[in-house]
Amino acid sequence: MNATGFGAFYLKYKPWIGAVIAIVLIFLAPAILNVYNLGLLSKYLCYAMVAIGIGLAWGQGGMLTLGQGLFFGLGAYVMAIHMKLEDIGPGQVPDFMAQYGITQVPGFWELFRNPVIAVIGVAAVPGAIAAILGLAVFGRGVRGAYFAILSQALVAAFAVLLIGQSKTTGGTNGLNDFKGFFGYDLTDPANKRMIYYICAFLTLAMVLIVYWIRRSFMGNLIIGVRDQENRMKFLGYNPASIKVFAFSMAAMFAGIGGAMFVPVVGIISPSDISVTPSILMLAGVVIGGRTTLLGPLVGTLIIRFAETQLSEAYPSAWTYLEGLIFILVIAFVPMGLGQFKGVWPWIKDKLGLGGAGAIGAAKIADTKTAAVNA
Repeated sequence: MNATGFGAFYLKYKPWIGAVIAIVLIFLAPAILNVYNLGLLSKYLCYAMVAIGIGLAWGQGGMLTLGQGLFFGLGAYVMAIHMKLEDIGPGQVPDFMAQYGITQVPGFWELFRNPVIAVIGVAAVPGAIAAILGLAVFGRGVRGAYFAILSQALVAAFAVLLIGQSKTTGGTNGLNDFKGFFGYDLTDPANKRMIYYICAFLTLAMVLIVYWIRRSFMGNLIIGVRDQENRMKFLGYNPASIKVFAFSMAAMFAGIGGAMFVPVVGIISPSDISVTPSILMLAGVVIGGRTTLLGPLVGTLIIRFAETQLSEAYPSAWTYLEGLIFILVIAFVPMGLGQFKGVWPWIKDKLGLGGAGAIGAAKIADTKTAAVNA
């Protein structure tokens, strides 16, 4: 197969080739990482799921979502409630509720005792809340900085609500001390690998979903609303419903990431979902490049890895070093690491892997044929 033929093959099966490479890397990680580092990678992937949704809502839709911790927390608490009920068994109440004299779990707790409802709820609850908020906000034409501030205020209010309802949410301590995950012992290394695989394949599935959305007609509508909202109205489209779709998808991704965060880390509390964690969820997207497909994922993995390494090496100065990274990226690479994507098309053109290279090769071949015939 020559370079032109390989380039055509690559363009035709690009998503499948990328998926195969990702699957190979997913199965390779447990072979080279110990249990501790594999757990860290699983935690990073939970944040990456949130970042992929932010890339869709912000990078494609232009909605600066500063409050994804709200949806991350909703998914996390749904999963935590189910895992806690699974641990204590029927007819029992968690220890923190017993301290307040509560003898029966609240109704919304009992709802998520069923594993099927819990699995559906980790995505459905954040998605439904996002749809309701989106219809109320976007329907009134709220956008830009006003939407960003509103989303941040919502996550702050949610954290305060969780702390205030300590009798049913655990307050500042949150929910913790989980023993099992759908019947599997969380202390077993084999089960920890299983949870890693779940996180990894969920992340891959989200990337493929966003890839499909970006290449679909809906992807064009999302970009159209982002760039020319008034023109889209004149064309007969409802910008609010299109924004709600992207916002709800991002919320569901965040909810699933939060749900997997619980068995990976073993705790969920208001401090994990407040304003500061929500901003850090956005930081990886900024560094990786919000307008690219893989930028939010790669940027989140980089920033979370750097955070862990810097905090271990420089306990008293790592926050300053992390801030320096942000400053350097914003100053010299304002569009994130994805700004360097112009290098890759140049390489593809030289190797005949890109559309331009294939077309150029075809033109050269036609010129040579014409010269011979002449």
